[in-house]
Amino acid sequence: MISRGEALALPQSKLRNDRLVKHSLAVEAIMRKLAERLGEDGELWGLVGLLHDVDYEETSSNPEIHGLRSAEILEGLLPQEALDAIKAHNELTGYRCDSRLSYALATSDQFSGLIVASALVMPNKKLSEVKLSTLKKKLKQKDFARGVNREKIISLPEKLGLTLDEFLELSLKALQSISGDLGL
Repeated sequence: MISRGEALALPQSKLRNDRLVKHSLAVEAIMRKLAERLGEDGELWGLVGLLHDVDYEETSSNPEIHGLRSAEILEGLLPQEALDAIKAHNELTGYRCDSRLSYALATSDQFSGLIVASALVMPNKKLSEVKLSTLKKKLKQKDFARGVNREKIISLPEKLGLTLDEFLELSLKALQSISGDLGL
């Protein structure tokens, strides 16, 4: 399996947009915390979070292959279960979440955007200003973070055995722990 250092070089080399690299770091942080909470392999789960979007810019004009191309790039570097989760995080590929790892990635991917967007509207644009109540309020606002599919994601934490509040709190703490890397 690829090391974290080698893995970090991939999004940094394949993604020109710094926001996408930071998104990858955010998803990695949530995935590591989830793995710890659920008794899973934190290294593997973190790598899946870090590498899930390495093809994002390459596939931007053909979104139905986003995730499939990442899996091709990562073939031989990650186990098959990780490649399958990466394929399934984008429903347009035709792959569906069918494992804890794939549900965790889909959930972390969606909620990381909501948490970062919440921080960006805070007075000082800092994750330390975001509270669980902030996230719950923002989740109810349909015009906030429009790219987040609320109907889809509300039930995803349950598939991991967590309540929505537990997942949000865990995710917020994960992102706060790397706030310096995220510039938030």
